[in-house]
Amino acid sequence: MPWFQFFWTEENIRHLAENDVTPEQFETAVMHAERKEWSRSTGRPAIRGRDDTGRMLFCVYEWIEQDIAIYPVTAYEVEDGE
Repeated sequence: MPWFQFFWTEENIRHLAENDVTPEQFETAVMHAERKEWSRSTGRPAIRGRDDTGRMLFCVYEWIEQDIAIYPVTAYEVEDGE
């Protein structure tokens, strides 16, 4: 399982909460990535992974330090086949 440092701010925590995602769920989904891809709307890196409840999340982030530190941007639930 990969390891990353996540940088949380009030802003990105609030933004995730708008989509009913907690920081813990974001981290779990990223650590259990099923697919890496890119956000079509922003071009940022993204990961599809399951949170601790089994929901498939699309997690968008920015690299602060490549392959080590992540700034979470947004996340939302997606269907398995999307």
